[in-house]
Amino acid sequence: MPKLLLFLSLLSLTISMLLYKSPAFSAYDLGAVAWMYEHRTPVLNIAAQGFSIAGGMPFVLFLATLWCLRQAWYKKYSDIVFISIGLVGSICIAWVLKYFVSRPRPPEMYFLVKTYGDSFPSGHSLYAAALGCLAMYISQQHPRHKLICLIASLWILLMGISRVYAGVHFPSDVFSGWSISFIWITLLYFALVKYQQPK
Repeated sequence: MPKLLLFLSLLSLTISMLLYKSPAFSAYDLGAVAWMYEHRTPVLNIAAQGFSIAGGMPFVLFLATLWCLRQAWYKKYSDIVFISIGLVGSICIAWVLKYFVSRPRPPEMYFLVKTYGDSFPSGHSLYAAALGCLAMYISQQHPRHKLICLIASLWILLMGISRVYAGVHFPSDVFSGWSISFIWITLLYFALVKYQQPK
């Protein structure tokens, strides 16, 4: 699973960079934002606003803290290290890339929610992918691993779609956020597994 996820993430990142850099594809990038803007409904607007709150850094850190406390109760200290480094690293990567890439967001007329920072990559999508990917790896021995993976995948997918729907990100920002996070968490997983192996 980790090697396949890493391969797919690298492929997805390549596609998202093509969308971002190529003038031929950038029209589709903005076109997706405009299409979702034209198909908004009151119920979906509320859902997108809810995802905006749930996927923001404060709430993600709150969830991670609760998760780490639970793992501490069961004395799973290596999981706490994995979660902590994974999420803090994801946040740092997101904001460093935002600063250096400095991609403008879609036109403000599309905004459904307040937003901060630049567009690339989508921080909400990156954080959601980090949480989801961490859950997938940590739960590998759990009897309900498949259910956890399904829930994590839905969380990641809906978070990404909600950011385009809310008009604050292009699809390429979302794909990049997912891909970068998957790559980071997977490489971290490999490093921790190697570190834990008997010498």
